[in-house]
Amino acid sequence: MFPENVREYMKNSKIPIRLSFQSESGWPMIISLWYDFHDDKIFLATPQSSKVVNYLLKSPRCAFEVSNEDPPYCGVRGQAKVEINEKTGLSTLQQLLDKYLPEGRESAFGKRLLNRKMKEVAIILKPLNFFMWNFKDRMQDSINGSKKEPLCPEAS
Repeated sequence: MFPENVREYMKNSKIPIRLSFQSESGWPMIISLWYDFHDDKIFLATPQSSKVVNYLLKSPRCAFEVSNEDPPYCGVRGQAKVEINEKTGLSTLQQLLDKYLPEGRESAFGKRLLNRKMKEVAIILKPLNFFMWNFKDRMQDSINGSKKEPLCPEAS
């Protein structure tokens, strides 16, 4: 589904994903979570008791966005169907810790998350559609003053 440039962006970006879903009240909600990307799916982990799991079980559809906050602005957003997997929650959390923390599972924060008494579940997003944007060309003057150029999906 994804072209190679978007796959590379999604695999290599360490920006948390913004996940939008419908709450019980019918109002949309947004949360930010760590994610991993492979096999054209997006993998998240959270405690089974979290409200987002309950909401997604009742309405297994969501929208998502991965985008940088520094110029030049770029990213990927889309819509997805959701699967909650109780069996792979812990292994997904371990992968996320290794991706986002320099010391991964061995960091104090990683150990604290892994030693919680709460059961982790994996939230698996199966994208139905997506689009990318990259304002690199039109924001070239904004890049010159920044510390480093952000990872952006190149237009295909």
